[in-house]
Amino acid sequence: MLQGISRHNSDTKAVIALGSNVASTTLSSGGLVKAAFSAVENDSVRLVSASRLYATPCVPEGAGPDYVNAVAVVETDLSAEALLARLHEIEKEFERRREGRWASRTLDLDLLDHGGHVAPNLETWQQWHDLPFEQQKTLFPDCMILPHPRIQDRAFVLVPLVEIAPDWRHPVLRRSARELLAELTEDQLAGIRAI
Repeated sequence: MLQGISRHNSDTKAVIALGSNVASTTLSSGGLVKAAFSAVENDSVRLVSASRLYATPCVPEGAGPDYVNAVAVVETDLSAEALLARLHEIEKEFERRREGRWASRTLDLDLLDHGGHVAPNLETWQQWHDLPFEQQKTLFPDCMILPHPRIQDRAFVLVPLVEIAPDWRHPVLRRSARELLAELTEDQLAGIRAI
């Protein structure tokens, strides 16, 4: 299992989801996610803990090959915007191409939470949280939404998150990762396995 403890102090803990369902020219999907753990760390971002890798069905079903997913908790002195920009840089380094909503990708790095902040505001977060599934397929926010509005719906995020941070508390829903995972159905959890 990939796991590390930082000796550095920092003001903010952030949660990042990592995923891949397409190999790059040099690495498999699992290799890409493992390499991304290392790439995320720098002078401003320190890995606190990282989950095992999980094989997970593609969501939505039929949108592409199945994924390798993981979650990491980091400490950072970067703002949420700067951290997200860093994650996008890493995606590009690993040959990520943004070709459409939920398209296959070599690497997907999502900022799930940054210090428990709600951004840009609760009203906007609620609109994206409540967005009907059909609109989720086509609409993109024009600003950063924190916490990620789909955390509570995604077993491929909650299973690895519970492994490393079961008591993490959703900044809006006020439920722990463990509680959110317990609310998912057997169908939502089907096919997820540690690798």
